[in-house]
Amino acid sequence: MGDFNLKKFKAAKFEPRIEAVPVPDLQDFFADGSAPVWTVRGLTGHELGLVNEDVEKNRNLGAVLDGLISADMTEKVAALKSDLGLDDKTPNDVVRRLAMLRIGSVDPEVDRETALKLCTHFPIEFMTLTNKITILTGRGAEVKKKPPISGEEST
Repeated sequence: MGDFNLKKFKAAKFEPRIEAVPVPDLQDFFADGSAPVWTVRGLTGHELGLVNEDVEKNRNLGAVLDGLISADMTEKVAALKSDLGLDDKTPNDVVRRLAMLRIGSVDPEVDRETALKLCTHFPIEFMTLTNKITILTGRGAEVKKKPPISGEEST
């Protein structure tokens, strides 16, 4: 009944949407003369599932650690949870965004420690980058462009 071309959809090759995001306040961390740009991409459905799992792990790990500690270990466990970005004070939205930045950063590639440091010290850039990842994810992948045939100009 609909006009969706299932055959065309199944045959299409896709690539993630990628965008360079200016981060001028991070200029000191880029090579001299280079533009302060952080490249991010949209996430796949599978990757969104991993992001959601990080939120659940944060919630569950905090409860497990709290249940295992004796009174004299409370401060040590609290410090460990804080170092991991897993303390009870970390909002689920921040945990979600930490995972999004880790997975969706193209250049530079980011680990959890770097994402947490960016969140802590440059919260506006952290939010800007993760908002862009969310927008790109929402737009979905794009159909892979065919390389121009030699002798033709690309459009």
